[in-house]
Amino acid sequence: QVTLVESGGGMVPAGGSLRLVCRGSGAFSIMGWYRQAPGKQRELVATISRGGTTEYGNFVKGRFTISRDNDKDIVQLQMNSLVPEDTAVYYCHAIGQFTSGNYWGQGTQVTVSS
Repeated sequence: QVTLVESGGGMVPAGGSLRLVCRGSGAFSIMGWYRQAPGKQRELVATISRGGTTEYGNFVKGRFTISRDNDKDIVQLQMNSLVPEDTAVYYCHAIGQFTSGNYWGQGTQVTVSS
């Protein structure tokens, strides 16, 4: 059974940093992060392929960096210069390398205070 387990969320003041970590069980082609704020749709934060190709949401503007360890099926999101608008539940997402299934973690809360 495929699982994705996130860690690293929390509360920080504006301008602070957080690192989110997602540990997966299984092989994945694409891994990444999405977020959902109250009353808003879930949106892309960042994704990364096994080969290291990355994609970021327009709002990131160079503040976040995604990375992964293919051997350990871990994806990390380093978030710097956080602003209150980054407050949301952040979800790890992955696409199975051999199954093409879509998998989601349980989510981790990120709160940025002004």
